[in-house]
Amino acid sequence: MRNRLRVLRAERGWSQADLADRLGVSRQTVNAIETEKYDPSLPLAFAMARLFDRPIEAIFEPA
Repeated sequence: MRNRLRVLRAERGWSQADLADRLGVSRQTVNAIETEKYDPSLPLAFAMARLFDRPIEAIFEPA
């Protein structure tokens, strides 16, 4: 699944660790999602959508 997570995070000036803290996950999890090695769980995807104030479809799209 493709995602815009890295772009959205960079727009806010957040490090991967900053984003991980806000989401309650590890930095490694954020890195794995950004590099498209891991797809987030549905609850995590919803948390990301809320955090960035965007619909899930604006962050994630099928590959």
